[in-house]
Amino acid sequence: MVKIIIIVTAALAVLAILLSGYVKASPDTAYIISGLRKRPKILIGRAGIKIPFLEKKDELNLQLIPIDVKTSSAVPTADYINIRVDAAVNVKISVDPEQLNLAAQNFLNKKTDYIAQVAREVLEGNMREIVGKMNLEEMVSDRQKFAMLVKENAEPDLAAMGLDIVSFNVQNFVDSNGVIENLGVDNIVKIQKNAAISRAESEKEIAKAQASAQREANEAQIAAQTDIAQKNNELAIKQAELKKLSDAKKAEADAAYQIQQEEQRKTIEVTTANANIAKQEKEILLKQKEAEVMEQALDAQIKKKAEAEKFAKQQAADAQLYQRQREAEAKKYELLQQSEALKIQAEADKYAKEQEAEGIRIKGLAEAEAIQAKAVAEAEGIEKKAEAMAKMGEAAVLEMYFKALPDVVRNAAEPLAKVDKITMYGDGNSTKLMKDVMNTLNQVTDGLKESTGVDLNAVLSGFLGAGAAVKLNDKKDNDDKNELTNE
Repeated sequence: MVKIIIIVTAALAVLAILLSGYVKASPDTAYIISGLRKRPKILIGRAGIKIPFLEKKDELNLQLIPIDVKTSSAVPTADYINIRVDAAVNVKISVDPEQLNLAAQNFLNKKTDYIAQVAREVLEGNMREIVGKMNLEEMVSDRQKFAMLVKENAEPDLAAMGLDIVSFNVQNFVDSNGVIENLGVDNIVKIQKNAAISRAESEKEIAKAQASAQREANEAQIAAQTDIAQKNNELAIKQAELKKLSDAKKAEADAAYQIQQEEQRKTIEVTTANANIAKQEKEILLKQKEAEVMEQALDAQIKKKAEAEKFAKQQAADAQLYQRQREAEAKKYELLQQSEALKIQAEADKYAKEQEAEGIRIKGLAEAEAIQAKAVAEAEGIEKKAEAMAKMGEAAVLEMYFKALPDVVRNAAEPLAKVDKITMYGDGNSTKLMKDVMNTLNQVTDGLKESTGVDLNAVLSGFLGAGAAVKLNDKKDNDDKNELTNE
């Protein structure tokens, strides 16, 4: 337990030491941790561990430092005019590792006022240097160039201290002799002169434009008056033509009025005659209507009678239809009964066919088993025969050979049987033909010897002797010839 307590205490002590050395730098501050390391550790916007008692933590302020740079006394320009310059500059400690090390060496734990004072002196010196190299008019007219030259000249000096120039703006140029003011007066006179010249040119152009406009107005007025006179003449001519046309239209209207009156009279007479005719036609139509009414009354009476008869016939037809429907339903019921009976019969036939098919299948299986048993028996018989032939040896081979020999001879002579006619010239050709057939047989004998190792001549010689073998061969040749001739 004592060891455990000691270990826990030591661990807590180490942890407490580490926690006491925990530091966290903000983004606008650089912590420089030095002591145990060969190069100091720099923390910017992140956390780290400082070993208590063994390492030291210092700070560098990375915030922007505004500086008001003024020349403390008048500085002569390149054209020997004494002026004072006022500029606003922003500097800060660089975050570049090399320059940050330089800044740590120069401004570690220093306040921004001290850094601003050092930078102000450097900037003022560089500003005086650039003022002495430029003319007054050039500086006043191009402040941006002056600021850029001062910035470029001061940057190496500030970089050696670990500082960066963020911005450089010239506020004002002041001289005690009023030179800058006189430069402005000269510019004002030049501007006024140019404005007067421009005004005269403008007035001349205006006068030209007014004269041109007056001329164009006179020409337009003359043209307008001429156009008015022409339009008045055209109007008078048009009025005369319209009056002439009006008189002609009036005469035509008077004639048309008289013609219209005559036509109106004729129309009245025709209308009166048409009215009389229409009256007579109305009377005729009235009589026709009366006749039609009488006819319709008679038709109504006849129609009522016909409808009564139709109703009676329809009732009789409905009774007959009902009777036929009952008969059809009865017929339908009978057909349904017959259909059910046929269905039952079909199912019975199906069952019978299935039983018959099952019997056929069983029979087929029995026949297949019988064929299989027969094949097995035949195979066993062949196997027994082969064993017997093996025991018989050469005698069995000879028996098979002599049984197959006629078929061999027949097959050898079969091509000749398909020949319709053979014409041979010279002596001994028929003998040659027979010799060819016998050579075929000899090839069979030689093939038997090569395939089975059985020499037929040697076997025959062993059984019958040399002379009997020769006779046997001669007899075989004669039999073969006779059989070939028969074939």
